[in-house]
Amino acid sequence: MSDQPLRAVVAEDQALLRVGLTRILEACGFTVVAAVADAAELAGLLGSPDVDVAVLDVRMPPTFTNEGLRAAIAARTARPGLPVLVLSQYVEPLYARELLASGQGAVGYLLKDRVADVDNFIASVRQVADGGTVLDPEVVATLVGGGRDERLARLTPREVEALTLMAEGRSNAAIAARMFVTEKAVGKHINSIFTKLDLPQASDDNRRVLAVLAWLDGNT
Repeated sequence: MSDQPLRAVVAEDQALLRVGLTRILEACGFTVVAAVADAAELAGLLGSPDVDVAVLDVRMPPTFTNEGLRAAIAARTARPGLPVLVLSQYVEPLYARELLASGQGAVGYLLKDRVADVDNFIASVRQVADGGTVLDPEVVATLVGGGRDERLARLTPREVEALTLMAEGRSNAAIAARMFVTEKAVGKHINSIFTKLDLPQASDDNRRVLAVLAWLDGNT
């Protein structure tokens, strides 16, 4: 990333939250190039090369179903890897799965309540802008257990724990801290996860996304 402020688009139909998101981002060093209230305005902005990251609501006018998500997916089809952080009022794992389906990373899915924790919210936006993947812990918790993909059955309980933390967007260092092990041990767990999930050779960042996607496929 350059030293220039990251340029963000905010899309949220609730005026108070839209203004709040804009102020939080700008107070934390972002440049908000536009803040819009509906998917039609959003779609016209996401293709711009002047946008580094988009923060948007899943449900937007006119139908308040999944307009924001559809606009984000369409934009990422036209501009692969466009960083998008989606906000939702409720846990809807299918939306997280759809966002990850391209396997490209640079996506996030958070509940709107997380915005109140400004430091973590901003960290999530920056992680997505840097190409990372962030899933809300409640989304992850909803998905845990009962996986149908036989590959998931190959994982040990510690590997499942590591994969769960990976799904939350945590780095190896953060996973190590949560699991009370060394980063080297986490690296071994992750390499074993890649092997057991039959993931092809690729950059570790891309394989992390593929691993999370396989995990979502087996738990939804």
